[in-house]
Amino acid sequence: MDFYELETDRLKLVEITDEYIDRYYAIMSKDEVTKYYGMPSLTEREQAENIVRSFRDNFAVKKSIRWGIIWKETNAFIGTVGLNNWSPYSRKAEVGYELDPAFWRKGMTSEAVSAVVDYAFRELGLYRLGAVTFPQNEASSGLLRRLGFKEEGVLRGYLFQNDHNHDSLMFSRLRQEFLMEGY
Repeated sequence: MDFYELETDRLKLVEITDEYIDRYYAIMSKDEVTKYYGMPSLTEREQAENIVRSFRDNFAVKKSIRWGIIWKETNAFIGTVGLNNWSPYSRKAEVGYELDPAFWRKGMTSEAVSAVVDYAFRELGLYRLGAVTFPQNEASSGLLRRLGFKEEGVLRGYLFQNDHNHDSLMFSRLRQEFLMEGY
């Protein structure tokens, strides 16, 4: 399967290659980005290299797809969005994303996630998309609700970060909901 790039009005969603490692590291080394991410902030560039390599490796075996978010206006790499825990056989995946704080509250994450949701349901033929968030991450929960995801409940002790297990909220969106709502 070839990597399929997506495009929206303001964004290009591209394959994450080695040229983006430094920008990815800069974003993921910010505590405000990883506060509700389920992993600590990166402290070494090598960690970013390993994660970018894992993006490619997991795509090759159809376990995940991760796009780099490029802001068309400046051609800057501003974050990533993707499908984690992808199971083509079970027709499901989980949506995940992060964005450079300089671009928060501008609708860019919503734009990127919407493109991925559309691709997942229309092109990949997925039936279910899930998403997990920290209960305290009201911005992410709000974004998911605005995009038609329904809160299913609490996953107790599901996320591990800062040497502690944390509860998470589980959200989902089903293909028939997507098609009925005309997105």
